[in-house]
Amino acid sequence: MCVTEKKRAGELDVQTCRKSRDSYRRAGGIGAATAHELAREGAAVAVVDIDEAKANEVADEIRRTGAHAIALGGDLAEEDVTRSVVQATVAEFGRVDVLHNNAALTASSFLSRDTTVSEMSLDVWQRSLQVNHGSQLLMCKYTVPEMRKSGGGSIVNMSSGAALSGDRTRLAYGVSKAGVHALTMYVATSDGKQGVRANTIVPGLILTDAVRAHLSEDIVNGLGRATLTPYVGQPQDVAELVVFLASEQSRYITGQMIAIDGGMSAHVAMNTGD
Repeated sequence: MCVTEKKRAGELDVQTCRKSRDSYRRAGGIGAATAHELAREGAAVAVVDIDEAKANEVADEIRRTGAHAIALGGDLAEEDVTRSVVQATVAEFGRVDVLHNNAALTASSFLSRDTTVSEMSLDVWQRSLQVNHGSQLLMCKYTVPEMRKSGGGSIVNMSSGAALSGDRTRLAYGVSKAGVHALTMYVATSDGKQGVRANTIVPGLILTDAVRAHLSEDIVNGLGRATLTPYVGQPQDVAELVVFLASEQSRYITGQMIAIDGGMSAHVAMNTGD
């Protein structure tokens, strides 16, 4: 979520404008990296986490660099919370120009219960849809009107490579992420002429703290062999893509699904590098 001094209606430029954006997800992963990168580009950042202490930690780190940041806590799957987050950001910064929709359930204790269709518990299914998909809907619902008031903005919704192909487990996560791009396309279509752009990022293997906690080193190494690059992705790689999509440099890009996966989705067979 961002605030900016625009040179004309609908214009965003991370190099020259003062902006304020929200990063969503557990602080310490993609959200934290994105908040720091936006601040480095001159943004005033509002960091939101279900654990407000973690949001404060990231915001404090940003403030120590001399940048402007606030921290907000709450469960973005709750409509009252989402409405309050947008209102608080507008009250602090005056307007909203960029939304980075990054809330997701990534704790190993939860994902271990997200299994197959015959074993799926309804509470895991519903909670996955509420957080991974519903929070993005709610944030768009309350952010888009604010963007219209100031001539437009950019929404970056986070999906996952798990949305593009089946797996033997994590059914609810994959389904919840599969709906993200449909939301993106509908927002881009309904509000594009009002200057609102929306795009979906589809990360592959990104070495966040949550991934390291959930997957063994052997599994990570095996997945890494499927990339076409000599390295696997880091949160900073995604953060830089978010900044680009938030900026004036991407002004003619909307309604798109953009993979950042080291080429994992570009081939069918496992590339072992042998």
